[in-house]
Parts: sequence; structure tokens; C-alpha cells
Amino acid sequence: MKGFSVSGDISNTRLGRRSFLGALGVGAAAVGSPTLLSSCSVKGTETSSSAVLKIGLVSPQTGALSSFAASDNYVVKTVQDALRNGFKAGGKTRKVEIVVKDSQSSPTRATEVTKELITRDGVDMIVASSTPDTANPVADQCEIDGIPNTTTIVPWQSWYYGRGGEPGGEGFKYGTNFYSGMFEFADSYAAMMNRLDGGSKKIATVWPNDTDGNAFRDGVGPFFKDQGYALIDGGDYQNGTADYAAMINQFKSEDADFLNAIPIPPDWQTFWKQSASLNYQPRFATVAKSMLFPSEAEALGRLAENLAVCVWWTDTLPYTSSLDGTTAAALATNYTAQTGQQWTQALGSLYSLFEVAVEAFKAADDPKDKEDVADKLKSLRYEGVSGPLDFTNGPEKGIAVIKCVGGQWRPGKRFPYEVVVVDNSTNGDFPLGGDLQPLRS
Repeated sequence: MKGFSVSGDISNTRLGRRSFLGALGVGAAAVGSPTLLSSCSVKGTETSSSAVLKIGLVSPQTGALSSFAASDNYVVKTVQDALRNGFKAGGKTRKVEIVVKDSQSSPTRATEVTKELITRDGVDMIVASSTPDTANPVADQCEIDGIPNTTTIVPWQSWYYGRGGEPGGEGFKYGTNFYSGMFEFADSYAAMMNRLDGGSKKIATVWPNDTDGNAFRDGVGPFFKDQGYALIDGGDYQNGTADYAAMINQFKSEDADFLNAIPIPPDWQTFWKQSASLNYQPRFATVAKSMLFPSEAEALGRLAENLAVCVWWTDTLPYTSSLDGTTAAALATNYTAQTGQQWTQALGSLYSLFEVAVEAFKAADDPKDKEDVADKLKSLRYEGVSGPLDFTNGPEKGIAVIKCVGGQWRPGKRFPYEVVVVDNSTNGDFPLGGDLQPLRS
């Protein structure tokens, strides 16, 4: 890729850190086709080094998590256009150079390319996105080498406790994270389930023996119990399980009217198809990690209809970019117009990574001073295309929480399936797009 010049109420509930220590889990995963963007340097015109700020982007452009990076090409180009005239920081007009690296959906590779960005490319800041498998090793390496960094699409507990952060502690010196957490997910699920009258208040749980599954078991499970639900535990099965008949028959025999799942995407496809063949259909199902993107809904076809998910960004949000005033709607519309693809939730979050970076550079007395920029990241409060982000008042230091809402997959007008917001009681900034519908009466 040739270079170009680019002159961008907190939840009080907390999930315990014990589920996250010792492992890096996938907080939200999906399988998709690789993006066209490869590792590249996006360079500006020749100027003095002090007038150029380098931002490294690490994301899973290939591998099992590549659907998260589907909008990378578009976002980098859009940031180019938004900042083509530069911006004022530290008393100078600054140009931006963006250096893009592919984590290949591997934590080891994420660490390697982060080291390259620091030692070879000399970046001033690193941004990373999409699950702990990418974001956590990036943030860890930045912490070792003293590089300001910010991440997204990583549940905040996984990012903070999963990296050894202490409850109520000082947090991390150089990094911040913005996204929803486990209890934000549970809030949105319960808000939908509590609206469905009648039937049993039993939740079938499809929680694997991995970091996310254990996090749900230890934190989200008690949350559901506090809401008056009984859990029918399907067991801590292993990822890659091919036969779920025993689990499904257990759910049927115990009359589990609700279901909550956080499997890896291939396992969810297998489980849900087997459930249909065995005539098990709960009244309502909420699915984390495996139904975030349209490709998962399309793979299930009619079986995807009315499956519920947590929604943290849509094209209907009343937010605008802090870079150039672009609305959420325009960002999504232009993405589809230029790529022919359906927008995904990752689009807004990835764009906001660059907003956060630019805001921190602008706030610093010297944007080349990494200590100064890191301090400004942690004290940052601003509003952009992902809405208001406040890194000063999170559940732990350096965290800005996005309160998600309830959505369901429905047959779409332009694309086979589109996610529709059906409950916004947890965040009124999201306009409703349809009525809540059970899977069965």
C-alpha cells in the first residue's frame, strides 16, 4: 500500500479478576474473510520529524478474527481525509503517519509486530482492536517499552484484570481501553428477558471452559441469579466439541425457556443447528461473541432470526466524529457505498481509536513526550462517533465504559440479515428499531 499524508453513567458492578488471570481469552470472536489491508506504512509528505506523529495500528486482518478488521482499509482512508490539513498540537501543525500491522489473530504475532512498531518504526502511539488475543499483548508490550496506547472491543475486565490489574489499583501507566464489560452485556440481556412474561425463569447456559466462558460462569451467572433466574448449566465443555445432544436434551428435560451462550463461532453454529434438529427452541436466546457480525447470521439463515445480541454501536446513533463532524450514519453509509459491504459494529470503535489518539496529542503540551501523552490518555473526556468517552470515571483507572443495548437479528431490507435495536433501557442514546420478539410464544 502506497503512503499518504494525514494532517482524530458508568456501571458500578464489577466482575472479579480471578477469572482473567493467567490467560488471555477471546472477548468477542467471529470468523470472516480476511481484509485486503496488509502491513503497511501510511506516510505523509516530507516534513521535520517533530511535525510528524506516528500512530501504529495493530488488528487481526487475517486469521480467525479477521472479520473484526473488515473496516480497516476504509477507516484508515477516512482518517486520512479527515486530517488531510493536519491539526494543532504542542504549538505546531502536525501531520500523521499511520503504520498498520496484522496480528494474524495470534497473541504471539501481536507482540512481535508491536515490537516492530516501537523499535523499527518509531511510533509515538499504538492503537489496537478486537479481543484480548490482539489487544492485551499489544498493551503489555507498550507498558514494557513506555509507549502510549489505547484499545477497544475488549471487555474491560479482560483487558484490566486479565493483564494483572488490581481492583481499585493504579491501573496501567501507558494504556487505556474503551468498550463494554461483562456486566454491561448482562444488563442488556436481562433487560430483554425481563420483558417476556410467562414460562419458566430458567436459563440454559452454553459456557465453555475458556476465559470468556469462565468469566460468564463466575460473574454473569450470579448476576442472573440476582435477577431471579435459575441456571441450567450445560457444563464446562471444551471448544471444538462436535456433539451437543446430551446438553440439549438436558435443557429440554429441565424446561429451560431462556438460553445464554458465549461459544466460539463454529461451536455456536453446530450447537444451534443441532438444537433445531432435536426440537429444542428456548423462548429467547442471548448470544455473546458468536453473533456479532452479519456473516454469522447469514451462515445460520432462518435460524438466526430473533437471536439476541449486545449492541454497542450502530449507524442510528446521534453521534458525530471529533475529527471532522462525520455522523455515525454517514460513516456507515459511506462504508457500504465504497465497499459494497454491510457495516459492522467494529467500524465505529476502530474509527474512535484514532479520535482518542488525536485528542490525547492535542491535549499534551508536547505530543512527542510519551509520558505527557500517556497522562493525557488517562485524563481524557471527549465525545466522538462512539459517543461520550470518559477515561477518568471508569470502574477501574484508564477505562471508559460503553453501555450496550439489546438487539436482535432480523431479515434485512438491503442485506440478508441486519441487527435491530429492540431494547434501549440500558442506554437511551440508541434509537429503537423494532419490537422485541421471542423465538417462540
